[in-house]
Amino acid sequence: MSSHRLSPPRAALAAAAAFVSVPVMLVAAPSASPAPPYDDQGYIDSTARCTAPDIMVLFGSTASSRVAICQDADGDYEYRGVRVRDGARLITPATRSSDGAFTATTDGVDYMVTSSALVVSVGEKVIRDEPMVDFHRAGGSGSSTPAPSSTPKPTPLPPPLPAEVGGDGG
Repeated sequence: MSSHRLSPPRAALAAAAAFVSVPVMLVAAPSASPAPPYDDQGYIDSTARCTAPDIMVLFGSTASSRVAICQDADGDYEYRGVRVRDGARLITPATRSSDGAFTATTDGVDYMVTSSALVVSVGEKVIRDEPMVDFHRAGGSGSSTPAPSSTPKPTPLPPPLPAEVGGDGG
């Protein structure tokens, strides 16, 4: 009878191969990115910002865009938007509808801003409907970004297990 013995290095490689044969997949959980830095004029260092003497009416961001609506001394509105992916900017006149939405139109494309979304459309066809992830109105009212609670509420814990209190000694 002939016995096949593996040399120690080969035995270690065979053992390692047995553990590696099952593929392991690491998936990172999506991280919640904080809102871009802002002040009372809009996002700092961004096209989505009003400059004096214009005043900020609202500003917000979606996962892929930042927008601001500004009002000039004559009462006219201006849409100031930027696409985050490539920095493409759009600054154009805007109008306010009776329901409070603002719309800017350029080259047949409508950009409608509400407190809940930025909707980009051509005619009746919606190209993009981007939910707002951060939203602010002049004067601080209507912010959809929740304010942090000054006193966090503790989460009730279940009763301790016997091992956590020393058990019954038996």
